[in-house]
Amino acid sequence: MTSGHAAVAVYPLLSLNIGKVQTSIYKGKEAKSGIMKTSVQQTLRLTRLGFEGDEQADLENHGGPDKAICVYSFDHYRHWEEVLRRSLDYGAFGENFTVERIGEQEVRIGDIFRVGSAVVQVSQPRQPCWKLAMKWGLDELPLLVTNSGATGFYFRVLETGEVRAGDELSLLQPHFDGVTVTEANRVMHRDRDDAAGIRRLLAVDALSESWTTTLTKRLNRLESQSGGP
Repeated sequence: MTSGHAAVAVYPLLSLNIGKVQTSIYKGKEAKSGIMKTSVQQTLRLTRLGFEGDEQADLENHGGPDKAICVYSFDHYRHWEEVLRRSLDYGAFGENFTVERIGEQEVRIGDIFRVGSAVVQVSQPRQPCWKLAMKWGLDELPLLVTNSGATGFYFRVLETGEVRAGDELSLLQPHFDGVTVTEANRVMHRDRDDAAGIRRLLAVDALSESWTTTLTKRLNRLESQSGGP
């Protein structure tokens, strides 16, 4: 949608979700996770590492500057309600932002948005892990989410500030390289030997450190197998 004479793209923040680390039992073992997010109405302070009051158990694979905010589109909820055979509340996928009318096909790695008084930037797609399976009791759910392309994505925080549900995400600056989250997912998960696609993605200076490391190693392997770039 657009707003104002400058045709700025704005999208509604339906829900702001946070949660503390909780202990559960998964496959007979104790498991700790912060995936159990609930919707909150108060204004929250957004720092470089995420929202005050929000927690992650596995700080190696979750959270950090490149993954400060997890974003998921409410547009995907109906499909997953059919898969899971239950209704879903905001935060069902462990996301901090439940958004609407903005998805993987529209968002590009490096796009910069204002939300509340903060400024954020798309850093990478989300890679669903076993904690999503634990939350909903469906072992294949992470793979189903990955294969569907409806993964969600992460924001890094460029300017700290305050955010509350009902704020709008306003696109301040689309990234000039124009690699969408959908395209990034294709390169990472489906067409893993697409060297040209990997190079295009690595050329995006805003790509997260973890994805840059993984794809650089993959490209080096492909080039060594083929005898050069």
